[in-house]
Amino acid sequence: MSEQSWTIESIRDALGNPALAQRFLGEINRAPAHELLGVFARWERIAKDTLAAVERGREIAAADARGEQPAGQWTDATDRVLADADRIRARGAA
Repeated sequence: MSEQSWTIESIRDALGNPALAQRFLGEINRAPAHELLGVFARWERIAKDTLAAVERGREIAAADARGEQPAGQWTDATDRVLADADRIRARGAA
C-alpha cells in the first residue's frame, strides 16, 4: 500500500474491522472541511499501523510454525504479571 496513494476506500479496507471502518467513515463524513485533512491523516496512520501489525503477526506465526523464535527483542513480563495478579487477589478481587 505504501506505493499507492491512500484513499478513503483503501483506509476503510486496511482497517479490517467493520466497526472500526464504520467509525472511520462516520468521522470522515462528519468532519468540517477545515478538519478533513487532519482526520484523513490520523486514520491513514491508523491504517498503516494496522497493516504493519498484521504483517508482523504473520511473520511471528510463520516463525513459530517453523519452530523458530520470532525476530526482535522480547520482554518476558511473566513475573510482573504474576506479581500483579497476586496483589489483585490480596485485595480480594477476582
